[in-house]
Amino acid sequence: MRHHVYRAPVVALFALVLGLIPRLHEAAAAAPARGEQTSITAKVADPVNINTADVKELMRLEGIGRKVAERIVQYREAHGPFKKAEELRRVEGVGSGVWERNRSRIVVK
Repeated sequence: MRHHVYRAPVVALFALVLGLIPRLHEAAAAAPARGEQTSITAKVADPVNINTADVKELMRLEGIGRKVAERIVQYREAHGPFKKAEELRRVEGVGSGVWERNRSRIVVK
């Protein structure tokens, strides 16, 4: 008697898994090949001019959220344009970790 209780859920689970296998294969086939760049990756890795970037563009830097990006813009408006990229560290929320992860992408023009 007990075996009949489990039969329906097991059959339903088996059917569900069999229905998902073709979809997983299609998703894997559509994924970019290893080492191949996608357009999102290219946009994220572009240099960011901290003297002209708006909040949205500053948020492309790793570890920079909306609040820190807004502080960067406010700092720039209060103190004028950055003369050196390192001055960005004066902004609250831009610590050494954020600086090190982004220093190669931060430009001042």
